[in-house]
Amino acid sequence: MLSGRTPTQDLSIDKLLDRFANGSARQRRATAVALEKAADALAAVAAEALKPYEPSGDDWAAGWILQVLRRHQPEALARIPRVESDGWFETPSARGIDYSPMQRALLDEDFEEADRLTSCVLRELAGDQAEKRGYVYFSEVPPMEGLDLATLDRLWIAYSQGRFGFTVQARLLKALDGRYDRLWPRIGWKLDGTWTRYPGAFQWSMEAPEGHMPLINQLRGVRLMDALLSHPGLQPRI
Repeated sequence: MLSGRTPTQDLSIDKLLDRFANGSARQRRATAVALEKAADALAAVAAEALKPYEPSGDDWAAGWILQVLRRHQPEALARIPRVESDGWFETPSARGIDYSPMQRALLDEDFEEADRLTSCVLRELAGDQAEKRGYVYFSEVPPMEGLDLATLDRLWIAYSQGRFGFTVQARLLKALDGRYDRLWPRIGWKLDGTWTRYPGAFQWSMEAPEGHMPLINQLRGVRLMDALLSHPGLQPRI
């Protein structure tokens, strides 16, 4: 008689973590679910669980481990260096920008706040005039620091199971032959004359379509998004 149990449910926490770090993409997805169910055991080895991953990288497995602990065993995060202060992932900035608030928002899965902070960073990178007017012109994107755009992208990827971020949007656009009119429905954005954020229509959750976040203001056409996704600082990551 079948028990209804999946193979991962019978693995020890050490074996689950090994499969999570070294398994195929399909194995990782299945193991992510099993790790959440084993949150108590995960908390007992919290710091050890992150050893296979680099804080300078964007491996979503590390972000997932941190999010599972935040949801179920938040006290375990105090045993992991940097998580409660600056954030576990390194966030280099050529402009001295503090990314810890954004990393905390993503860790908490407060994607709406993370999106707001992303917009703030883009305005800061664009310069004083963009900050004063409250939005960025496409012509202000090329001089932006590539290091900071890469940091933004890494954080989104690391805390979204690899589903959100500028380079995710760029890869989807490339697969759709550069057609923005095909990209919008694919990532769940809506059209009504101009591209904009619709009250209640945007999904601030992990269940949103791949590439759904961060939201890029399209009120003045697609040139701002085009400039961001083609920025040289992001190209090595696409």
